[in-house]
Amino acid sequence: MNYIGNYEHQRHCFSSLIMCSLICCFISVFGVLINEVSLQETVEGFIRSSVVLPCSSTERDHKLQDVDVNWRHNGSENVYDIVKGDDSVERQHPLYKNRVETFPEEYLRGNFSIKINNLQYTDAGEFSCLISHSSEQKTVKLSIKESTAKKESKSSEQENQEDTEADSVDTSNWVFILLAVLLLFILSIACFIICYCRKKNQAPSFSPVMTEDKEQ
Repeated sequence: MNYIGNYEHQRHCFSSLIMCSLICCFISVFGVLINEVSLQETVEGFIRSSVVLPCSSTERDHKLQDVDVNWRHNGSENVYDIVKGDDSVERQHPLYKNRVETFPEEYLRGNFSIKINNLQYTDAGEFSCLISHSSEQKTVKLSIKESTAKKESKSSEQENQEDTEADSVDTSNWVFILLAVLLLFILSIACFIICYCRKKNQAPSFSPVMTEDKEQ
């Protein structure tokens, strides 16, 4: 009976440890996902140049005739529409006439990005990509800078800035993961201590009366 009790107690401790580990893993994954989603995508372009505004769907299993995508600028101006898999510029704002391109060969892959040519200062702002067939919405912030003779130096500075931002994002993710691992370690120790205390409290005690009975 004592052996069975110890076995049940060990199994209970092992189950508690697994539960704590699963909870910590869930918290870690959920935190990283929230961190990724909360990052706003920003694109930088130069006056009179071109820029690609990204928009991709998480769904890949869809038919071309079901594809409906609407690009809007600052929530109102019609930039571009994709209706039933076909490009539509009937309601396009005059500011974007003959300046917007898409990538039809990428539609089935869920890529609905657009390319804006001959950038103007009025193009700066927030662009929204509404993917109706999958109920998704992507937001891209476009900033316009003046193109000068020092464009190459600015481009190198931009690349360095992007690398720095990427490194900072990676660093924050690693810090969060390390904190989650530390939390997992602490919870594991706590579970071990709790199990040890329970085992100690549940240890059978032998009374002198029972000992004397056995000797007789």
